[in-house]
Amino acid sequence: MNIMHFLTPKAEVDYISIESTVRQGLEKMRYHGFSAIPVVDAEGRYKGTVTEGDFLWALYNDRKPDLKKLENTELCSIIRRDYAAVNAGADINEILNTATKQNFVPVVDDRDVFIGIITRKKIIQYLATIKTDLE
Repeated sequence: MNIMHFLTPKAEVDYISIESTVRQGLEKMRYHGFSAIPVVDAEGRYKGTVTEGDFLWALYNDRKPDLKKLENTELCSIIRRDYAAVNAGADINEILNTATKQNFVPVVDDRDVFIGIITRKKIIQYLATIKTDLE
């Protein structure tokens, strides 16, 4: 099965620049009600995903957090690099395995350019229709 069937294209996905500040990241996530958002560089390459937890760890790791300083800190200093992306040519098993650990799976092309996401919700909806068809 072609995983592109599940893809929400970049044009329909909210993401944020690696050069954004912590404050900008928090504001965007709050506005959209997200718990995580993909991060891209100026060339559109996927750089990671920033999560609510990343913001909390940034506060926790600073023994005496200076909120004014932190709000102007660049996202690149707090994002986790372990939020896995998959290549557009990945197979469904890789997508399923990755989706069990993340809310969404970022998808990149052969140059690591971010092209969209696959949400857990879309995968579950698809699997539910297969189950219904088999009954």
